[in-house]
Formats: sequence, C-alpha cells, structure tokens
Amino acid sequence: QVQVVESGGGLVQAGGSLRLTCTASGLPFDTYSLTWFRQAPGKEREGVLCVFLNGGTVYYEDSVKGRFAISRDNAQSTVYLQMNSLKPEDTAMYHCAARYYSCSGSAADYPYWGQGTQVTVSS
Repeated sequence: QVQVVESGGGLVQAGGSLRLTCTASGLPFDTYSLTWFRQAPGKEREGVLCVFLNGGTVYYEDSVKGRFAISRDNAQSTVYLQMNSLKPEDTAMYHCAARYYSCSGSAADYPYWGQGTQVTVSS
C-alpha cells in the first residue's frame, strides 16, 4: 500500500523560510518523480516544482523561481521543498504527489497523493 506523507508546514512571517518534507512508502521510490502542488482557498490546485529520478528539477510556477528549491534523498524515500523569502501569496495547502518515471504539471497525471501540509505566511 502506497503512502505519501507531508510535514513541515506552519505559520511564518513574510520573508521567512520553511522546509517541507514528503516521505513516500510502498513504491520503488527511485523510479518515481515527485511534485509539490499547492492549493489556496478558492483556487485550483497548481504545480509548483518537480524532481525527476536523476535529481533534475522543473518549475511549474514562475513566482517561486529563485525562492523555492526541491531535492530528493532516495535512501530515505524523501523529497524536500525548501521555501525562502516567503510571501503572503504563498499561503496554501501544499501537497506532495508521486508519478512513475517522469514529471508532469497536471494533477490528473499523479496517482499517489499525500493529505497535505498547511503553509500560512503573514504580512
């Protein structure tokens, strides 16, 4: 049984940092790409960043370039999202999703999802 679990969210002031963690079990982690999505109240879920099998990354959200970074540790079956210089508009529920082999910016392409971790940035 596949499980995806996120942690690390919280309340932070604008300009602050958070590191989100996503751990996936029950699947061959090193054959899956992992993407962080986010969903703000009243908005659609949007892709943020994906990390490929080889550690390469792709940004799906231009507003986080230069502020967010994604990395993976295959030995720990874990993906990290480092978020710096946070802005109030980054406030959302952040979800981690797993997809076999390649990245995609479409939520519909991901079969495995975590419950999410809330990030709230105060101004």
